[in-house]
Amino acid sequence: MENLSVLTHLDYTLMIVAIGAALLGTVSGALGTYAVLRRQSLLGDAISHAALPGIAIAFLLTGSKTPLILVLGAAIAGWLGTLLILSIVRLTRIKYDSALAIVLSTFFGFGLVLHTLIQRTGNANQAGLDTFLFGQAATILERDVLTIGLLGGVALIIMLVFWKELKLLVFDEGFAASIGFPTRALDILLTSLLVIAIVLGLQAVGAVLMSAMLVAPAVAARQWTNRLRLMVFLAACFGAFAGVIGTIISSTASRIPTGPTIVLCATVVVGISIAFAPNRGLVWERIRHQRNRRSLKTATDRLLK
Repeated sequence: MENLSVLTHLDYTLMIVAIGAALLGTVSGALGTYAVLRRQSLLGDAISHAALPGIAIAFLLTGSKTPLILVLGAAIAGWLGTLLILSIVRLTRIKYDSALAIVLSTFFGFGLVLHTLIQRTGNANQAGLDTFLFGQAATILERDVLTIGLLGGVALIIMLVFWKELKLLVFDEGFAASIGFPTRALDILLTSLLVIAIVLGLQAVGAVLMSAMLVAPAVAARQWTNRLRLMVFLAACFGAFAGVIGTIISSTASRIPTGPTIVLCATVVVGISIAFAPNRGLVWERIRHQRNRRSLKTATDRLLK
C-alpha cells in the first residue's frame, strides 16, 4: 500500500511537470516565431539574462518566493533591458549585436552580484533561487502551472488580437509605418509578449537555456511552411511536444535534469526538420537534385541521339 501511494504521488508530479512544460513550450514556441522571423533570435537570450536581477530585487524587497512576485520582477527587469537595447540602437551608432551583448552581460553580472549578496545574508528563505539560473522543472507545482497557463494564455490572446498588425510589423515594418501604424508601440508590445514567454520558463529551464525554448520550435516550424499562421501553430506544437517528451525521458532516468532534456528534445526536432522537411529539408533537396540530374542527363542523351 505504501509503494502504491509513492507511485501515485510520482505519477501526479510527472503529470503536473508535463503539463507545465507543455504550456511553456506552446507559449514560447508560438511567440518565438516572431523573434525568428525578425532575425532577433538572440533577443530571447538577452531578455532571459536581463530578468535575473529582477528576480533578486523582487526577493530582496518582499522576502517572498511566491512565483507570481518573482515572475513580475523578472518581467520588469527583462522588459527594461530590452527597451534599453532598442534605445541604444535607435539613439546611437552602436549596432544591434553590440548593444545586445553589452546589456546582456551587464544585467546578468548585476543579477549574479545580487544573488551572491542574498546568499550571504543567511536568509533561510532564499533557498531555491538558483533554480532560476539553471532551471529545475521537477520543482514545478500546481500553482506554477496555473501561473504559466494564465499569463501565457493572456499573451497568446493579445497576439491573436493584434495578429494583422504584428504580421505587418514582422514582414514589412517600413510599409506599416507609411500607412500610419504605430510601429514603435507595436515593437514594444511584441517585446513585452516575448518577455512574458521567457520569464514564465525561467524556473523550469533557467536563464541560460530559455532562449533555446523560444527559438528552437520556431526554427523547426520554419522548415515545414512559408505561412505565418501554420508556422505559429507548428512551433507551438513542437514546443509542447519537446516539453512533454523531455519530461518523460528525464523521469525515467535518474539524475537527468528536466530543463536541459527538454531543450535537447527541441534540438532533435530542429535536426529532424532540417533533414526531412519536404520543402527545405536537406534529404529531400538531395533527392530533388539527383532527380534533376537524371532528368537532365536523359534529356541530353536524347538530344545527342
